[in-house]
Amino acid sequence: MERVFDLRWRVLRAPWNQPRGSEQDSLENTSRHIVAVTLEGDFWGVGRVHWNSPEEAQIRYMAVEPLHGGKGIGSRILQALETFARESGALRIVLNARETAVPFYCKWAYNDIAEAATLFGCLAHRRMEKPL
Repeated sequence: MERVFDLRWRVLRAPWNQPRGSEQDSLENTSRHIVAVTLEGDFWGVGRVHWNSPEEAQIRYMAVEPLHGGKGIGSRILQALETFARESGALRIVLNARETAVPFYCKWAYNDIAEAATLFGCLAHRRMEKPL
């Protein structure tokens, strides 16, 4: 998990001067983690799903190495997380997307339903939802 947390921190927290450890929360051990890794062992992307209720799963901490963006890695991780959530009984999946990522999630049939928290005083997010 150290490499998962390192990638999440470098992509999702370090650019905004957030400390190491801020890329983790109390749900890590009860969540399903998906990792895109090369045959050489390089981590190119990560994502996580946890449950808010028996019917609702939530995706968090989606991150792809910047040099490997646009290659479909995020899409494959998202599809794997959705499949796991669906097969585990979730009826819907939610996430909070950075405004810059909203078009990506819309492409995968997520609905933009509300404003979500702004992180670090500058990263606006949108609450998105998809029926499974």
